Amino acid sequence: MSITADLPSNSMRRDDGGARRRRITRKSVSLFILLTFSVIYVGPILMLVFASFKSLPEFFKDPTWLPDNLEWSNYSEAWSLANFPGYMLNSVLYTVVATFLFVTMSVFVAFPIARGYVKGSKALLTLYVVALFLPPALIPQFQLILNIGGWPIIGDFISNVWFEGSEAQGLFNTRTGYILLFLMNPIGLIILVNYIKSIPRELDESAAVDGCGYGRFVFTILMPLIRPAIATVTVIHAIGIWNELILATIYLTDENTYPITRGLIVFEGVYGSDWPKLAAAVLMLMIPMLALYMFLQRYIISGLTSGAIKG
Repeated sequence: MSITADLPSNSMRRDDGGARRRRITRKSVSLFILLTFSVIYVGPILMLVFASFKSLPEFFKDPTWLPDNLEWSNYSEAWSLANFPGYMLNSVLYTVVATFLFVTMSVFVAFPIARGYVKGSKALLTLYVVALFLPPALIPQFQLILNIGGWPIIGDFISNVWFEGSEAQGLFNTRTGYILLFLMNPIGLIILVNYIKSIPRELDESAAVDGCGYGRFVFTILMPLIRPAIATVTVIHAIGIWNELILATIYLTDENTYPITRGLIVFEGVYGSDWPKLAAAVLMLMIPMLALYMFLQRYIISGLTSGAIKG
């Protein structure tokens, strides 16, 4: 009896030992994968930090390893050479205004599409998905911004009332025209639509019965409920505007309207680039968006996951 009673306990011990080893193996593999990705992502940032504290001869000698002496002057010289005070103010203006307008308008557009209150809402959402795979329409955008001053009513408004633009060049080389380029982002609207689908439809009916208007419903009821999605879209859109260089090079030729990314071109010379000062400028350029991400990070993960699986 004792022998037969011991058999199950021994087999259970073997099973527990095998399960424990499998768990340890899975954890080890997961840890190895996480460390590998950490090195892949953090490694270039560390090299950028190391490069920002080197002199130019030292950078060419060894661009990736620790500096022998810390060249703090790279940051002060980069701050003045790239005109950080003026250009960063322009970048803040473009990012804040364009992101606020985009998020506000996208919520008003996403809600009826998510609820199916407009005819062909599924087809509209499909068009936004298709837009993700299309290349940027630089030539049509350029023609639109350049010729918008020739439109009968809008051209008169730009020439006589608005503080920027002209009938001949429209909104080209103006802050207003540059902001208009960032009022559409398909991925942001898709995230909002899919997140709104998770909000109970009964809220719409209750608000309508109580006499709540559409604008009041969106601002006072819907937006507080979709804060994770709004935070996610805000960070994605703001980072895209803050780091934009191609559109700034095409549409802005007046130095007074340059964003900070346009100022980084000053480090590109005819016979070479000043890589340490450029690295210092890039690190300073990264700080505002990093602060925005840290401030909104608790909303971002839930906004991305809910926007990806809902509906």
